[in-house]
Amino acid sequence: MKYIPLVNIKMGTASHPRRSYGNTLPLTQIPFGMVSFCPQTESREGWFFHPTHEFVEGVRLTHQPSPWINDYGTFLMTPQNDVVSDNAGGAWSGYRIKDAVFRPDYLKIHMLRSNCTFEITPTERCAAVKLTFGDDRPSYLSFLPTKGEYSYTLDKENCILYGKTNGHSGDRSVNFNMYFTVVFDKDSVDFDKSYQRGDGRNTAVHIALTKKEVEVRLGISYISHELASLAIERECGDKSFDEIIESAEKEWEEKLSRIEIETEDSEQMKTFYSCLYRTFLFPHKAYEYDENGNILHYAPFDGSVRRGVRYTDNGFWDTYRTVYPLYTLMAKEEFAEILEGFVTDYPECGWLPRWTAMGEVGCMPSTLIDAVIAEAAVNGIGKRSVLETALEGMLHHANNEADDPRYGRNGAISYLKYGYMPREEVHESVNLTQDSAYGDFCIAKVAEVLGREELVDEYMKRSKNYKNIFDPTSGFMRGKDKNGKMAEFFDPCSWGGEYTEGSAWQNSFAVPHDILGLAELHGGKEKLIAKLDELFTSEPKYRVFGYNNEIHEMTEMALVDFGQMAISNQPSFHLPFIYALLGEQEKTDYYVEKLVKEAFSSADNGYPGDEDNGTTSAWYILATLGMYRFCPGMTDWVYTKKLVKSAKIRGKEI
Repeated sequence: MKYIPLVNIKMGTASHPRRSYGNTLPLTQIPFGMVSFCPQTESREGWFFHPTHEFVEGVRLTHQPSPWINDYGTFLMTPQNDVVSDNAGGAWSGYRIKDAVFRPDYLKIHMLRSNCTFEITPTERCAAVKLTFGDDRPSYLSFLPTKGEYSYTLDKENCILYGKTNGHSGDRSVNFNMYFTVVFDKDSVDFDKSYQRGDGRNTAVHIALTKKEVEVRLGISYISHELASLAIERECGDKSFDEIIESAEKEWEEKLSRIEIETEDSEQMKTFYSCLYRTFLFPHKAYEYDENGNILHYAPFDGSVRRGVRYTDNGFWDTYRTVYPLYTLMAKEEFAEILEGFVTDYPECGWLPRWTAMGEVGCMPSTLIDAVIAEAAVNGIGKRSVLETALEGMLHHANNEADDPRYGRNGAISYLKYGYMPREEVHESVNLTQDSAYGDFCIAKVAEVLGREELVDEYMKRSKNYKNIFDPTSGFMRGKDKNGKMAEFFDPCSWGGEYTEGSAWQNSFAVPHDILGLAELHGGKEKLIAKLDELFTSEPKYRVFGYNNEIHEMTEMALVDFGQMAISNQPSFHLPFIYALLGEQEKTDYYVEKLVKEAFSSADNGYPGDEDNGTTSAWYILATLGMYRFCPGMTDWVYTKKLVKSAKIRGKEI
């Protein structure tokens, strides 16, 4: 069976900053590859592709993990003739959407203005590009600026273009550069007629083409042009364009075949495998090979070059919930290397990563890498030496605060003092407290695996600190000040302030490691069940006090309309599964099936909210298979009604 034809890589791309249907990009890349390619339809920060646009500015090399984070190490490739523009806004062309090919392994777009068919297929760090012009006009392949400063060198003798850009976003990346090498066939270009214009951020280069059909090979490096060139030699070699497509196709078919489902619903098949494709895009590899085969990486914290693997472009606040539990079933080998790549950051900068886009962004609260490490540890994934370094990093951020708020647990010292995060000291104090308690539980689980018994009791005790912010009068988690007092004003539908991307409704049940303890706080299982019933049946009202304006997650909760169960965002992912843990299996089965069938499709607007590096896709996959890891860091699954006839993961029936 072929799986690629089932994948719509545009699923979730019909989005807007005010209404997310995924906020995804249609990425053509190798699984976990270091390069991704995407049509750019509009020069718009973050949201540079929309599937309804019948125009295109070029094909963009992108690393963007989220439009809210933005891109880095990027440029735009555009075929031009007649009037040659130095910027995307002047180079755009109409294209017929129905004639374009969007696949994980291959992208094809015919640009009407230049009468050129642009094709591209990826390797891990490189790509093969094929241009086919429909007439004999003098034409160029232009490299246009998108972000940061650019510089180019033309090696006329060997027909090689060397480029460099330092463009990146709000991360900490010291002396960041992306180097790229572009190799042309000597008989297809005229470097004497090629030229560059502009300076720094406005630099564009235009390579004069001499044939109607031109093939190009390009490679990137975060270290040097030499390593970018080596990548081309290693990954492309003397392979033809079709052979590189075949290699990319084979790689994707192997990954997509790791889960086989049987269903008579063709739409369900398309949605399932479109989601499965998303789970293999992020995180991105950020390591390279030198001429001797040594593994190297650029270290963003200080700009040095270090040995070993590194991975980036991942938001742990999102992905810990579903992506890494899914990897324990279908990608253990990859998970082990990814974990090693994440933990690499601790000895290099003194902190484990929190939300990386090359360097640390820290855009979401807490240190939820704790859960990823614990999930690996309890499932026997990762080298002992990696887990030992990881535990050291976990203990460090559990007991210390960084000068730079992008690193570590914000408010960690106050948490140690009060047993919670005081609301006047930290923003989103409820979530920070809950996540710290859960993080302490994860520390205990990793310590247990490593035989560090002296830590287990201490951190298990700390993991109960969530109880310190429970309000028995309202039945919600609420912030306290340093004197232990809660605010006089309270509306459970008020978003932000003490809560992260939600209100008290979505954020008061985040106790994955001790749901029975939460039930006790409510006065027993029956009362917690009644509270959940109220959550699912309440009107999806929201108030904007904590943000002072509407954010898109509010909009999506109301429009999807599953009560206060905001399936559009991660804090709600576990809510329907609580019923099963409390003995009400039929309610879990009912709500999960309803959410899967009504909130998802393979269409361009197929997600209920932000997809977030495979997170929402993995939720759909696990829910469809009838299983959910309620508490990453434990090996137990919550089993639900299977929504397909049968399923196998790596050949094993589930």
